[in-house]
Amino acid sequence: ERRERSRRRKGKAEHETSGHEGNKRERDQTRANKNEEKIESGDQLKEKEKALGVKKKKKRRKKVVETSSEPETSEDGDDEEEVNNDGEVRPELLSPEELEKLKEAVDEKKKLIQSLRGKPWPMKQKLVTLRESQLFVEKYEGALGKGKGRKLYAYKVMMTKKWMKFQRDFENFKIACIPWEMKIKEIESHFGSSVASYFIFLRWMYGINMILFSLTFGLVMVPEALMGRAYGSIPRKTVPRAEEAGAMDFAVLWDFGGYAQYSVLFYGYYNNQRAIGWFKFRMPLSYFLVGVGTVAYSYMVVIRTMARNANESGIGDDNSFNFSWKMFTSWDYLIGNPETADNKFASITTSFKEAILEEQESRKDDNIHLTRFLRVLANFLVLCCLAGSGYLIYFVVRRSQKFALDGLENHTWWERNEVNMVMSLLGMFCPMLFDVISTLENYHPRVALQWQLGRIFALFLGNLYTFIIALMDAINLKRKEEKVVKYNITMWEATLYNGTGSENSTAPPITIHPADVPRGPCWETMVGQEFVRLIISDTMTTYITLLIGDFLRAVLVRFLNHCWCWDLEAGFPSYSEFDVSGNVLGLIFNQGMIWMGAFYAPCLPALNLLRLHVSMYLQCWAVMCCNVPQERVFKASGSNNFYMAMLLVILFLSTLPAIYTIVTIPPSFDCGPFSGKNRMFDVIQETLESDFPAWFSKVFSYASNPGLVLPFILLMVLAIYYLQSTSKSYKEANVELKKKLQMVIQRLDNF
Repeated sequence: ERRERSRRRKGKAEHETSGHEGNKRERDQTRANKNEEKIESGDQLKEKEKALGVKKKKKRRKKVVETSSEPETSEDGDDEEEVNNDGEVRPELLSPEELEKLKEAVDEKKKLIQSLRGKPWPMKQKLVTLRESQLFVEKYEGALGKGKGRKLYAYKVMMTKKWMKFQRDFENFKIACIPWEMKIKEIESHFGSSVASYFIFLRWMYGINMILFSLTFGLVMVPEALMGRAYGSIPRKTVPRAEEAGAMDFAVLWDFGGYAQYSVLFYGYYNNQRAIGWFKFRMPLSYFLVGVGTVAYSYMVVIRTMARNANESGIGDDNSFNFSWKMFTSWDYLIGNPETADNKFASITTSFKEAILEEQESRKDDNIHLTRFLRVLANFLVLCCLAGSGYLIYFVVRRSQKFALDGLENHTWWERNEVNMVMSLLGMFCPMLFDVISTLENYHPRVALQWQLGRIFALFLGNLYTFIIALMDAINLKRKEEKVVKYNITMWEATLYNGTGSENSTAPPITIHPADVPRGPCWETMVGQEFVRLIISDTMTTYITLLIGDFLRAVLVRFLNHCWCWDLEAGFPSYSEFDVSGNVLGLIFNQGMIWMGAFYAPCLPALNLLRLHVSMYLQCWAVMCCNVPQERVFKASGSNNFYMAMLLVILFLSTLPAIYTIVTIPPSFDCGPFSGKNRMFDVIQETLESDFPAWFSKVFSYASNPGLVLPFILLMVLAIYYLQSTSKSYKEANVELKKKLQMVIQRLDNF
């Protein structure tokens, strides 16, 4: 229709100008040439369009001057808009072949944009090519198609771009929603990635404890509080009459006794009723499955994180091209503080010197006998410290048991809390003693750091297991006391029955208040209380040490430096450095105590969550205000899996005592959800017999038969051995290929 209108206008204006036909042919020929040139090449399209645009503008001015008719001028304007509207190609004027070529050119530009990052070009050429390709795609992408299809295609292109922009904005929003991300980035810019790795690890531990708290709080504590029997209805949920007077005292509540002991915070409060509430919630089964599920989830998360870190770190040895790696990958580009940058520069310089002098140092003829003697002496002193700390913990635990038999109210605050305080003080001062002893060994700093971490790990682990052994002795004493109390309760019930029902059998039965009913010692609650006290004392010791050892030290150095005899900042005491390894080890062992005691104290995940939340803000403040960057800044990538490996070991060792008590020790007879059963895991068999068909319980019993379980475990061990052997062969093949590649490169260089 547009062309028909154009021909009609030509007929009307034919008598007014004689040279119009020649100019029209020339314009049509130029337009055809221009369209052919537009699809010739994607790289030369812009230059030809600019040249042809200038020519068309000149011709247009000439036609306007020569023509006096308004229809002719409007016709020329329409033609010019069709040919050159800011250099845009009109798709209706292109042939199918030309349109296909333009589509191919757009696709090639898109592929070039995607693969531009890997091109071996100079950066200037990459930027120019990227800018030109993006302009070309934006200009001609929406012009593809014909008629209504072109509008639909342009709409799809627009929506695709908006969707990509939304995805970028959403990714930025997700990063902004990560807890404490900006605080950690600020610390990373001042202290490097090594100090930031501790806070990233703390945030990761916070996420794990959030899941553990959700499981324990949602499936154990809340159902018992809402659907279980109320406080005071049964003896296990009532404070004894002898303890009512001081049940609300601060000292009693601080030791988690009184009303805190007889609440949902501890194991003994929960009833052994199989189903509670109108929902018929299976409380004993839920308690057991939550305890097992939290451990299984922790194993899964730790192993998965270790595997992801191993995949991200890659494989291969770091000995190849050692100086090249040090030259191009040693700098930490996240550092934003000049002091940290100077320390990092000094660290890189030291690492180069160490790499150059390592072989010379190994060839030095030192007094090897003296060195061996000093190292043996240092290890002997460390073993003495470990043995002394273990004996001290065992001694104070046995002493606290005697205090408990005499009555804690008759002793001082230190005597009531000396177990927790002694363990906290040993964890504070023994690492300092190990650091002093390590100066005798004359190890390389990296080797000395590994020995230091190993000794602190052994100290914490020995103290923890000494504490567990002492608790086992306390459990045995409680079980002996339980037998005596159980016999006394039987005699008391018999005496009560004989005294009330001898003459008048129709008399109403005597009602006894639950607070007056005698009850046995609940060893599960005792274990939970010990772990809660240990966590609280360790937290308080950490915070007090942070305020006194870091904050007050920084205040003294800052304000007394100008009036002191020597330079306090450069000499003694100076500002403190942030101890990454010590803080991480403390965090790991604190989490181990949570895994070990959470089965007997469901409140432990909540307390640990609160502790980690406060520690994040307090330690971030202390680092930025009181600490200085380390003299040697280490990259954090090499220590991620080391920390995870220690966490996995602690997880395994902390679950062993809990599994032992669940499998071997009978539960208390009058407290907890498993009272009245021979073993705690009998709740599984009871549920299978009561709530599932008979064939299902038979299948489960067959599946749990040792004759089937042991071959399955053997098969798993063989599969692990096969996979490990395959991985080892792949690594060896990788090393051989590297050697062959180096030989080929050397031959090519020689050629």
